[in-house]
Amino acid sequence: MNKSVAISTICFLAALCNSSLVLGEAPETARFVQDEFAIGFWVDPPLDARADERYGEIAQANFNLVIGGHHSGTPEAAVRQLRLCEAHGLNAIVTVRGVDDMNALPDGISCWGYGLRDEPGAADFPHLRDQVEALRAARPGRLGFINLFPGYASPGRQLGAENYEAYVRQYVETVDPDILCMDHYPQFKPDRDGRDGYCADLAVMRRHALERGIPFWNFFNAMPYGPHTDPTESQMRWQIFASLTYGAKGVLYFCYYTPVSHEFPKGGALITRDDRRTSKWYAARRLNEQVKNLGPTLMQLTSTGVYRITPDDDPAEVLKGTPIRNITRDKADPPHDYLVGVFEHADGRRAVMLMNYRFAYSAWPTVEFDAPMEEVRFVDPWSGREEPVIDESPEMEGVQAALQDGEGKLYLMP
Repeated sequence: MNKSVAISTICFLAALCNSSLVLGEAPETARFVQDEFAIGFWVDPPLDARADERYGEIAQANFNLVIGGHHSGTPEAAVRQLRLCEAHGLNAIVTVRGVDDMNALPDGISCWGYGLRDEPGAADFPHLRDQVEALRAARPGRLGFINLFPGYASPGRQLGAENYEAYVRQYVETVDPDILCMDHYPQFKPDRDGRDGYCADLAVMRRHALERGIPFWNFFNAMPYGPHTDPTESQMRWQIFASLTYGAKGVLYFCYYTPVSHEFPKGGALITRDDRRTSKWYAARRLNEQVKNLGPTLMQLTSTGVYRITPDDDPAEVLKGTPIRNITRDKADPPHDYLVGVFEHADGRRAVMLMNYRFAYSAWPTVEFDAPMEEVRFVDPWSGREEPVIDESPEMEGVQAALQDGEGKLYLMP
């Protein structure tokens, strides 16, 4: 993977021109405009006698988006789901099967949109374009939600395109979506590390989202299945912060409620089939609290570059021209291993997300910014407030940033 995935001036200007978030530009009324960072999941819980308690539990874990369809595929169930989401301060993307007339879809103040398709091939794109256009006409401002394959899908049998880049490009050109979304579940094994592939797909999402002036979301793995080991909290954190570093405006867990399927004999989602909270639910509550607090700032950021620093790299050389001049380390710490995202804030300031690429070790880098420290601000993930940067190791020379395994920290500067 390239160390720098810097956006070109042309792409950046195109994104600004296309974006409905540009100050002074009225959004197209027929299109969905995202105004809140999305924290959601796959597999909604049953709509049974305990439904109100279940949806309160979703909100308690700091989610703000329910994607329906697994236990809510009828019009009646979708109406109930929308009411539950409204009662608990949640947004919803409902899925109603067997309804061809878009005017018959249920609606409400908690409705972000409607699920149209999961993992379509390129041959499905013309029909999906017709559905999206019909939905915009019948339900202006609502999202036609479509989730794409990951890059490791079969080009011929699944993507229907030569490669992943061609697949995503054909999708955006044909369907003209309001957001981009894909799922990618990396391996975290000693003999099989899928993190670079995850980042490669994020790079494709980022590039096309910027060109179209739309947000992108992605699903990440939160449970064991097939060849995938059970992700630790650090590995979940790594997936979330990698997405944020690439500029995602939504992170979606796979899965919330444990699905009944031969693919998932171990169980192990956030909620079990017998309604117990697993350790993942508590981990998600902690992680989501941070994302929720960072969300208002993240929604104001436009990605301008992503940089990978491997143990063999010179950080100063890789980061040349970014808000970070250099990163050094104490000799007792593991070699450099970082992902760095650079952004422009809507108010004109610059922003940088510094992420620990390791998911098994913490990092204590000494960070040199290109602005005086009194002008740099840290966005506190536990409050959402902009705070002065704190030197985590004041007895050492320079300014140290303590990064947990897989954690990213967000800074703002002139």
